[in-house]
Amino acid sequence: MSGNLKFEVIARCHVTKARAGVLNFPKAVVETPVFMPVGTQGTLKGILTEQLKGLGYNLLLSNTYHLGHRPDSGGFQMVSLSKLMNISEEGVHFISPHTKEEMLLSPERSIEIQNSLGADIIMQLDDVVPSLTVGPRVEEAMYRSIRWLDRCIAANRRPNEQNLFPIVQGGLDPTLRIKSAQEICQRDCPGYAVGGLSGGEDKNQFWRMVSISGDNLPDCKPRYLMGVGFAVDLLVCVALGMDMFDCVFPTRTARFGRALIPGGSLNLKKAKYSTDFKSIQEGCDCYTCKTFTRSYLCCVAVHETIDYANERDSSKYYGTKIRYICQRYSKTALPERRLPYVVGKFNAICRHKTLSSYFFYLIFSAF
Repeated sequence: MSGNLKFEVIARCHVTKARAGVLNFPKAVVETPVFMPVGTQGTLKGILTEQLKGLGYNLLLSNTYHLGHRPDSGGFQMVSLSKLMNISEEGVHFISPHTKEEMLLSPERSIEIQNSLGADIIMQLDDVVPSLTVGPRVEEAMYRSIRWLDRCIAANRRPNEQNLFPIVQGGLDPTLRIKSAQEICQRDCPGYAVGGLSGGEDKNQFWRMVSISGDNLPDCKPRYLMGVGFAVDLLVCVALGMDMFDCVFPTRTARFGRALIPGGSLNLKKAKYSTDFKSIQEGCDCYTCKTFTRSYLCCVAVHETIDYANERDSSKYYGTKIRYICQRYSKTALPERRLPYVVGKFNAICRHKTLSSYFFYLIFSAF
């Protein structure tokens, strides 16, 4: 398959599966591992453009369903809007939550919308089931996703300008995951995504499915793990060989008046912060932490939506630092075999109570 994306691996970890790389687009260069903020309708709510630029994000995730119907390939909406839709071989039939009209999102229509949007990376329409689903429905969805991929490829009118990523499905069944990966790899796409996870499954299952999916994808192509954005998850999944991530977590957290810090978050709506004149995080270099106190943010959190931009700026900056940690240590710690130490140290800082067994799993799964 054509495409204008060139991916180069520039460093590897000799203990885990982690690697550092570069996504080369005609108009931009993006270092990996990379976290992509989610702008469902093409923009990030409550955060200023200047702030977003200052955080250094090069990629933004948007949603085809929303942009095409009310100015993603739409797959995830099959879970989040499941009460408003039904699935057939033709595609996904939605009842619009806005107009109550029925619309069909077929593989062809999904690609048509994404061709019009002009995104650098476009996604196939896949048949997504909740991650805890078991039984014949999982296999049906996996094989249907492969058939829909072929329809997406045939419908793509800009194959030399946009990079179509297929999506590994198969639920929590390792056999189906392997089969899915093997099938989509035969299409030789510019990159590959891993979907259908991080939906409430046990962490042991989550890590295992990420590892199995990645092991069966080409080493020379970028691997995009969809819907994952917790700090520890990012570092662990980098160690499992993933390159790209997206999640609504940082911005959604800030919308509820919380700011992310190492070890958790601060609920700035609590009255105790009204007289707290410290910054959100001491020593942080982001605009919000250098400019505003917890007291100020507490006072405006309930009434002033625009100031969620400040909390979001801090939360986004925290995400940026996680990305920076991934990139920095991918370049320096990987050749020196220090990534396990880095992840362990970060785990201690975050006081994550359940990582230890998973950490040992990811270390030894590299062999």
